[in-house]
Amino acid sequence: MMTTVVVRMSEFRLIQISDTHLARRLPTLTGNFDRVREYIDARRPDLVINSGDIAFDGPTHRDDLEFAKTLHDGIAAPCRYLPGNHDIGDNPTEVGPVPPEPATERHRQTFLSVFGEDRWRFDAAGWCFVGLNSLIMNTGLESEAEQFDWLASQLSDANGKPVALFLHKPLYLNSPDDAEFAATAIRYVPMPPRIHLLQTLRAADLRLVASGHVHQRRDFTFGHTRHVWAPSAGFVIPDRIQDVVGIKEVGLVEYRFRPDSFEVLHVRAPGQVDISLDSLTGMASKR
Repeated sequence: MMTTVVVRMSEFRLIQISDTHLARRLPTLTGNFDRVREYIDARRPDLVINSGDIAFDGPTHRDDLEFAKTLHDGIAAPCRYLPGNHDIGDNPTEVGPVPPEPATERHRQTFLSVFGEDRWRFDAAGWCFVGLNSLIMNTGLESEAEQFDWLASQLSDANGKPVALFLHKPLYLNSPDDAEFAATAIRYVPMPPRIHLLQTLRAADLRLVASGHVHQRRDFTFGHTRHVWAPSAGFVIPDRIQDVVGIKEVGLVEYRFRPDSFEVLHVRAPGQVDISLDSLTGMASKR
């Protein structure tokens, strides 16, 4: 059963990290996480959100999830989590190939057993904060419909507060009606659930959509909603594999929320290294 937490304060400081891809067999990624943890411990935010791909290969290696949770437990701030495709598997799209590791209810339950929740809502500093599991969208799983019903209920109870939405996958590249293309469909919330989600969000004063997944830092506004893509805290993807749509660097994002306003600070923790995915391939194959 999902709970609603109400936090009463005039200012709320939040740090978003994403795509940490942690695993015991990848110590270089642990090194980058340690630098992020040191930065967070020095900043002492009210909350840390990891917006997904917490583990390197959660669907086939539960230990990756457990190892990642242990490292997050060492952060000197409360943490909330959302699943990514490397945590519970990927969702199908209308135009792209079938994911090699599809999101399943079994993978979702494993995630819940380690991290406790895959969606959440809380209020702070006059804002309504909502976290969604974007990987069950378009799967047809019972939990997908349950989440949409839950979201509608939470938004109806927002009482006019501005809403900050967190999820793993960005909603779209540039605009809500962006077409899906086979090569990039897995980057964004898939159709047709994207349309359903956007229609549901019309009932809210949606000011911020914060995501990860693409391993590129990006910040743009469509309408009156600001879209912030957190970079990976772990590694960057070479241009020969992925085209450039933002800034390819490791880092994190800091937010400061006040009633009816917020600030965004794009940050790179001291000592973080732009590790290339190419350098991880050999190590990742060592089980």
